[in-house]
Amino acid sequence: MPSAVATIGIPANLEKSIAVVESDPAEQECRRDLLARAFEMRSGRERPGRFWKIDIDALDYSAVLAASPAAPHVSTPSNSAVVAIDLRAALRSHREIAERASGKAVDPRASKFAALAAALHNTGAFVYVPADIALDEPIEITYDATDGALFPYTLVVLERGAQCTIIERLTGCAGAFVCGITEIVAAENATATYAVDQQLPTDATVLFTRGANPGKDARVNWAVAELGARLSVTSVDVNVQNPGVQADVAGIFFPHGEEHVDLISTVEHNVGNSQSDTMVKSAAAGRGQGRYVGNIRIVQHAQGTEAWLHDDALLLSQKAHIDSVPALEIAANDVKAYHGATVGAIDEEQIFYMTSRGIDRDSAEKMIALGFFEPALERFPTQALRERLRTALESKVLG
Repeated sequence: MPSAVATIGIPANLEKSIAVVESDPAEQECRRDLLARAFEMRSGRERPGRFWKIDIDALDYSAVLAASPAAPHVSTPSNSAVVAIDLRAALRSHREIAERASGKAVDPRASKFAALAAALHNTGAFVYVPADIALDEPIEITYDATDGALFPYTLVVLERGAQCTIIERLTGCAGAFVCGITEIVAAENATATYAVDQQLPTDATVLFTRGANPGKDARVNWAVAELGARLSVTSVDVNVQNPGVQADVAGIFFPHGEEHVDLISTVEHNVGNSQSDTMVKSAAAGRGQGRYVGNIRIVQHAQGTEAWLHDDALLLSQKAHIDSVPALEIAANDVKAYHGATVGAIDEEQIFYMTSRGIDRDSAEKMIALGFFEPALERFPTQALRERLRTALESKVLG
């Protein structure tokens, strides 16, 4: 499939946004080049069939105007040696580290929405954990899209043996637009856990590209919850280039009403003796629609790789629809790999069992639906975050 289409006109409001977020002429030119790149490329999110309501390549950007540059809210680390600050401040005080790591996990020119986010980025956070430091408390980053479109760039750098958990929250007002990049660069034997709590209003749009580049014997844990927005389009990638890596991906999403979620996760095993474990749980109600594409790729010389991928989708109304597309590409012969996927409604035998014990049908369906998400929820860090997500899921089930 071609990676590009004929160049279409770049909306004038987006070109105007470059001047809003950047005053340096050379940097403006670089951003214009990335913006042109974004509008030359296809999204890679073509409609899979007649059920698909939204053409992602035909999104209307005419009302998108970048907010003035502003710092996100970043919690203060419990260890003073750890840096967790606004990205613009980091480029002044820790430029060498930031520039060394930037682009290691996400190439902004490689995909449409990454190019768009890089062209217009107007906010961001930088987390740096020195060698052999383990943080006990998570660092929380909150991006608030209330005063214009946000284009956040989050860069997480862990040195050898470091350990850190980051929780990102996306909040905003009606009609919010967020298009961002997250990069995790973890050195040898480091452990990075990155969780996302996205509960934007039901008319918001979220486009995110997230990538991780782990070093030898490092561990990267993604936990992504897409529980808001009219349209949520997310990529979560781990590029395994070193042996001994453990890459875990957990995801939950629940399009409700007219909401639409498109999630792709990819784990590339480019060396042997590494492991990955991907679990995604999704549900849809009302006229909600979703798609999950789970990619596991194991190259020919990546012997000794172990990879698991499992996703389950639950349909809670007759007009809801979820496409589940697990995909394993295996070129090596000495590997352990598994994938499985299920899509279906609530089991009537379970309903019968619960109603026969005095539980009304609505309560039984609610209990089953909420219990369905628990295996994935347990992979999210902190009890407080898990409870927040359970509350959001319960409101969707009841709605």
